[in-house]
Amino acid sequence: MKFKKFWGLFLTAALSFSLAVTPVMADEVSDLQDKVNDLKDQKEQVEGEVNSLQTELENIMTRLSELENDLIATGEEITQTQADLEQAQEEEEQQYEAMKLRIKYMYEAGSGSATVEKVLASGDMTSVLTQAEYSEQVHTYDRQKLEEYAATVQKVEDLKTSLEEKQAQLEDSQAEFEAKQDELNTTISEKSSEIDDLDVQIEEAAKKAEEAARKKAEEEARRKAAEEAARRAAEEEAARQDAASNSNSDSEEDNGSSGGGGQTYVPDYNQSKGEIIVDAAYSQLGVPYVWGGSTPYVGLDCSGLVQWCYRQAGISIPRTSGAIMSSGTIVSNPQPGDICWKPGHVAIYIGNGKMIEAPHTGAVVRVANVRVTYYIRY
Repeated sequence: MKFKKFWGLFLTAALSFSLAVTPVMADEVSDLQDKVNDLKDQKEQVEGEVNSLQTELENIMTRLSELENDLIATGEEITQTQADLEQAQEEEEQQYEAMKLRIKYMYEAGSGSATVEKVLASGDMTSVLTQAEYSEQVHTYDRQKLEEYAATVQKVEDLKTSLEEKQAQLEDSQAEFEAKQDELNTTISEKSSEIDDLDVQIEEAAKKAEEAARKKAEEEARRKAAEEAARRAAEEEAARQDAASNSNSDSEEDNGSSGGGGQTYVPDYNQSKGEIIVDAAYSQLGVPYVWGGSTPYVGLDCSGLVQWCYRQAGISIPRTSGAIMSSGTIVSNPQPGDICWKPGHVAIYIGNGKMIEAPHTGAVVRVANVRVTYYIRY
């Protein structure tokens, strides 16, 4: 009955440890991974916006290039039209001056009305008609020429006005597209900065997720070690109670007789091997903690340190704290070289309440006060 109560208490404690730690760590890892994914989605969306803006900017730059060509061509047309206008105006003026000279010449030379009066006085009707027809032809020619030149001048002036209006419209369009270009460049710059910021956030979130996953693995290892310790403790207590029942003495308890796998003896302490183990532990002081590390003088985790130290004394032990607990024997009178054990952590006992341990990430192998649930001997 006592065994069942004892076994139930240990199972309850182990289950409580598991429920209190593991779900919380799992939720934290999941939340951090979700955050990383959300940030990556945001980055992908912003990158898509930047690509669209880049395409729009390229279209605007193409349009600006076309406007520049149109402006150059229009400017050249206006220049040519101005030259044509000046030429037409000059020709119109020349025609007008020539007409005035002909009119003056006809009157001064007697080919005008004075000559007609002379012809009328002579009574020669043929001469009269010829002279009148000649004067009319001259006036008609000059009038037609002046009208043609005036029409040409007006046409050129209208063309110049039209080209100048076109140039003004092109310049307005150019200013509008340049403003849009500046706006897009500013937006693209802001979006690029946003992408850089998201990269930083993604990196930070990924590191936190990785650290949370590592802690989750450590907590899981501690949980399993605690469950194993509870199981072993229950077995040890059952063995102790069986021994006490067989001897009919409830007051006799052999505190150092229980060990891994139901063993009922305490291994003899080998002082020479214990000294070798302790000396090996001292030789690793200052070595960085590395999760999963098993390389002396380079990087060690807690069980990597203990396994290597025992190997120097010719003793082979398991790699993980739970397995170390299962394979060794619990003792109540620890000696230098024995293993200090608690769920998820092991160290080398060096005497006087001190131990040498590889504590955690960011620390180095060091001497520390004993923190222990059991002492294990091989």
